[in-house]
Amino acid sequence: MASNSSSDIQNKVTKTQTAALGFRVKSGWAAVVLLTRLGDAPQLADVNRVELSDPRLPETRQPYHATMGKLETDSRIVNRRERVVRCIAKQSLGTLLTGYRQKGYRIRRAVLVVGSQIDPTIITNPHIRAHAFEGRLFRSAVEQTLEAHEIRTDVLLERDAYARVAARLKQSSDHLKRAIQDLGRSIPANSGSWRAEQKLAALAALFALK
Repeated sequence: MASNSSSDIQNKVTKTQTAALGFRVKSGWAAVVLLTRLGDAPQLADVNRVELSDPRLPETRQPYHATMGKLETDSRIVNRRERVVRCIAKQSLGTLLTGYRQKGYRIRRAVLVVGSQIDPTIITNPHIRAHAFEGRLFRSAVEQTLEAHEIRTDVLLERDAYARVAARLKQSSDHLKRAIQDLGRSIPANSGSWRAEQKLAALAALFALK
């Protein structure tokens, strides 16, 4: 479910305001950034984290892994873990989006940054295949939940995310990286650091906001 320790940069929106969401999807969780626009400039509205696995069931963080890092081949085990992941994603994102709506944010688009979109079935190494299956599962769990809330989604690959957003905004990648770093300066000091995952989520939100 949505983390209670997240920073809520803007506690109240006095009128409906268009916003965009960015995610850096990881194994079992996702960093989330909500951006709005103030004039021509993006404004950081929230930094958050959502759980995509059940902390009470550590195996749901890597649902395709068996013991010793091997691929889990028992379909009954995998199917049960997949159901938990999709249920937790639905609950976590539902709570997050409800909170945003109550604050007056109108969200129509979200962008997800992921590590890979390779088809797991073409990977011969069982351990690497397990990671690919997990990447696909967590990405699709987020996408399907957002789409159920009528939020259109797109996906960026981490390796070329800055280049794609820079091209879209007609900026250099270096300028864009400085802008993302500057966005993090509005986070309260007690809200944690502006890590790589949050920066990529902000980059995704900027892509969605454009």
